[in-house]
Amino acid sequence: MRLYLLRTGTIRAIEAPVPAYLLVDGDGATLVDTGYPIDLGADPDGFVTVSPAENLLTQLERLDVRPADVHRVICTHLDPDHAGNHDRFPDAEFVVQRRHLDAARAGDVDRIELIRDRWDAPGLRYRLVDGDVELSPCLRLLATDGHVPGHQSVLVRLPNTGAVLLAGDAVPMAGCADAERRPITPFDVDGPAVRRSTARLAAIAAETGALVVYGHDAAQWATLRTFPNCYD
Repeated sequence: MRLYLLRTGTIRAIEAPVPAYLLVDGDGATLVDTGYPIDLGADPDGFVTVSPAENLLTQLERLDVRPADVHRVICTHLDPDHAGNHDRFPDAEFVVQRRHLDAARAGDVDRIELIRDRWDAPGLRYRLVDGDVELSPCLRLLATDGHVPGHQSVLVRLPNTGAVLLAGDAVPMAGCADAERRPITPFDVDGPAVRRSTARLAAIAAETGALVVYGHDAAQWATLRTFPNCYD
């Protein structure tokens, strides 16, 4: 199994990455999130910009992965910078927390509505899960509510690297890693739940010795083994 960290855009205000993650093993390719919409990222005055080098499909092509090769997309959540290219993978199964998809379809989080045509495109197949789920011995979903209802993080176990914890927006940067002291951002819908999820991920990281990859941390990103390199 190989894990690629892909940068699919840049949050302009903080120059932080908008990541997606590609897992490749003997069973094929799995994406964790699909990043910011490729076709909306050219506006230099936008919240997120997408340079040619950050185009998700171009990066996948360089790894010899076509959209049809992606058999599964794990959705941490459906915010515009995490689900913006779901419609590019019509053959994939999308794995999402039931609570989150229900909230999204009910319109409970306004910003998710902005790209409803991408994550709710006709024909997309969703697999609904509840709470923690082990998709395989190497891949575990972790319920981490707070940023949005039904947010989930992903724990990956690699043969050589060991455990890697993809925190998503449950812990967006190193400055948010302390559950008690972390700031609660305007994008977090439930502050107490955010703190509980932060504490939970810290405990899991300590127990497993995992490398924690934060959701949008410019300083950490510069230290990581990012595309075209990988963790294995």
